[in-house]
Amino acid sequence: MLLTVDIGNTNITLGVYEDKSLKFTARTATDADRTGDQYAVEFMGIFALNKCDVNTIDGAIVSSVAPAVTNAICSAVSKVINIEPMIVGPGIKTGLNIAINDPAELGADLLCVSVAALNKYPLPNAVCDLGTASTISVLDKDGRMIGGIIYPGIRTSLMALVNNAALLPQISYEKPKQVVGRNTIDSMRSGLILGAASLLDGMLERVEEELGMPVTAIATGGFSGDIIRNCKRDFILDENLVLEGLRILYEKNTKIRK
Repeated sequence: MLLTVDIGNTNITLGVYEDKSLKFTARTATDADRTGDQYAVEFMGIFALNKCDVNTIDGAIVSSVAPAVTNAICSAVSKVINIEPMIVGPGIKTGLNIAINDPAELGADLLCVSVAALNKYPLPNAVCDLGTASTISVLDKDGRMIGGIIYPGIRTSLMALVNNAALLPQISYEKPKQVVGRNTIDSMRSGLILGAASLLDGMLERVEEELGMPVTAIATGGFSGDIIRNCKRDFILDENLVLEGLRILYEKNTKIRK
């Protein structure tokens, strides 16, 4: 079995695959102050909770957008399964034509979702990864990763608003009853949730105008469900797209090594 680990800015997501079948996923908080030993203890608890024998895991791969945490997580993985994990980074074989100015700039998370989208979904496509940062990764009709869009996620936007406007409260991520709010909280929810949905609809419309053809829209990331249900266009919701990309990358690179 294969352990896949996606280290995000807010959460770390673990997934265990048996061949191409995802057996379970789990999330824990990203915390740069925690040690490899602390993460190892938590990982052991996660495996036990999911009745997974660590001795059945014979491979591991890690992607990270939080460099301060990467070493601790890799140390934890090595302690728990006694295997040095593969890390998504320079030198890894992707099978993806990265047609941006500097391919080395492409984040590990964007690489993973693009690899998965290339292998799973019709082209051209756009992967909307809606988390701490919201990103749109675009693959053209020939399967080239031609670039993307980055903007603040809804949690990041809300924290900036609350921290910089003394009279605005923290709110939950609920859909407002209507577009025009009748009170402060509903007005904020409208701007946050419906605003994010409108932004996503609008940006994908501009992407299609630039490409000259429609795209397959795929949504992933922690806030994807909250946002796309309020969009006007149709999306494919694939919550584990990063993990799927990690699985594909691991398979490509272990075949090369053999």
